[in-house]
Amino acid sequence: MPELIAPTARLHAAWLEARDEWGPGLHEDGFGLGPSDEVDSPGGFATWVARLADESSPKTVETGRSCTYRWIVEGDRVHGGIALRYGINDYVRQFGHIGYGIRPSSRRRGLATWALGRILDEARTLGLDRVLIVCEADNHASVKTIERQGGNLEGVWDTEHGPMRRYWIKI
Repeated sequence: MPELIAPTARLHAAWLEARDEWGPGLHEDGFGLGPSDEVDSPGGFATWVARLADESSPKTVETGRSCTYRWIVEGDRVHGGIALRYGINDYVRQFGHIGYGIRPSSRRRGLATWALGRILDEARTLGLDRVLIVCEADNHASVKTIERQGGNLEGVWDTEHGPMRRYWIKI
């Protein structure tokens, strides 16, 4: 049975396995990995996990860097990540309130739809009445995931990253 958990240094090896499956790069939006994060060493990984916990703190709402990060896990296997960003700022306008990703070998199991439903519950608890979700226009799996959770298409926009679909979900 999958769970959404807060990032933890305990799953360092499992997280590295998921990252290696994705290949080089910053990977999926739901992990909150930045270009300066060093995650290969246990110390660097612990520092990154601590930053994610700090950004999840309510005190960061005023800075625009507040975000709830959750990992999608079963036992000690990391399937993916999902992030819920609070407020509305330029970053949220561009990338949405919610970002997620599922590692390739864990796709087509309904994990993204399940995780999105759980993070919408967290958004409701935080008092959000609607959330913006953005995905690449040709990402048919994300389109289905968002629409299954009640996403209403606002439109498709050309961006520097290519055409993007923007959805709103009422909570």
